[in-house]
Parts: sequence; structure tokens; C-alpha cells
Amino acid sequence: MAVNHYLPTGLHHHSDVFVDVFPVGPLQCNCTIIGNRATKQAVVIDPGGSIDSILKKLNAEDLSVKQILHTHAHFDHFLASGNLHKKTGAQLCLHPEDKFLWKHLEQQCQLFGVPYEPVPEPNHWLKPDEPIELLEKAGRCIFTPGHTPGSMSFLFADLQLLIAGDTLFCRGIGRTDLWGGDFKTIQHSITQSLFTLDESTWVITGHGRSTTIAQELRQNPILQK
Repeated sequence: MAVNHYLPTGLHHHSDVFVDVFPVGPLQCNCTIIGNRATKQAVVIDPGGSIDSILKKLNAEDLSVKQILHTHAHFDHFLASGNLHKKTGAQLCLHPEDKFLWKHLEQQCQLFGVPYEPVPEPNHWLKPDEPIELLEKAGRCIFTPGHTPGSMSFLFADLQLLIAGDTLFCRGIGRTDLWGGDFKTIQHSITQSLFTLDESTWVITGHGRSTTIAQELRQNPILQK
């Protein structure tokens, strides 16, 4: 299993699983690749840019992309999605509550002065608790609205790994002052859907360093009672 600053060294070693987490794009969004070496299939989560780097990592492991999963539809989490879909044919996956944000991706890019790369509409709409059929034990989609109305987290319990997007950060939470954000909703999502997970679960955040459920339960200043 690949390890780096963004991927916790405490993860259990699985020789048949490839995991890599690396910052991409102008806002250094954390992109995650999870691959099954036996089936040669992979999912890519939040390809927010740097398409060449993503393809290089996939090719090095001889992995084909089955799904492109998005935690939410802010521009910095999709910038390589169109090109990755074009080159691999993988499903573009998003929760339908973020469809309005996806329809305005070009305007989002213009607002932040970032070049827009065309991307088609998602062709698979995610549902809460939907399985992610990749490894021997399926991953699971967790509906965690608040940062956006359709924010999703992705749990791979056998890896003790949660991809939280911009819902939960190391000692922080995602912004709620953007389109469709709501503080009470994100607080509920974290406390009721994420803090109920095994405390040993490692959390890959949307930006910056990783953390654990245990650390955030005890040390996240925004969520302390």
C-alpha cells in the first residue's frame, strides 16, 4: 500500500489493495485512488486536477477506472473529471442534491479565476448507503450534507478508511458559507454519521493532512460541546 504525508501510515497493509492520496489542482484538493490489484479495477475520488499525474499512477499499477466518485460538486474537486471520464469511460458519480452546483461548474471556475475544463453531466446518481463494489468487502456511500446539500463520504471499513471530502478536516470542518451550505446540517452529519464510526477509522480530508475519528472526537474545536 502506498503511503505519503496525506495517507496515514497506520493503515493496515493489504497486499491486494492499492491506495494513494495526493494533492491536485490549484486548490490542492486531495485525490484518492483505491484499486483492487486482483481485478485491476479502481475508483478515483475527487480528481480535482493534474490529469497526467492521476493517469500515471493508474498506469503504473495497471488499473482501469470503474467509477469517478465525487464527494461534492465544488469546482476544485472536479477539474480533471471530464478528461478522466473521456480517457477511461468510467462512470461520473455524484449525489443528485448537488446537481445544481454541477450545472454551474463553469461559473464557479470563472468566479475563482480558474480555467474551465468541460465535463459532461454525471451518469450515475449516488444514493445513501449505496455499496461501492470494488474490494472483497464493498465500500459504502454515506450521505453527509452540510458543506453542500449533496455532500457524500465514502467508507471502506475493511481498510479502516473514510474519504470525507470537505465535510470533516483535521481540527476543522468544511465551510458552510458557500452555495447550499448549512452549519447545523454539517454538524449533524459529522456527529450522527461520522462520529459513530469506529474510532480507529482514518479520515482522508478534502484538503490537507489526514486525521482519525478518535482525534476529531476529542480535539476538533468546532465540534466540542
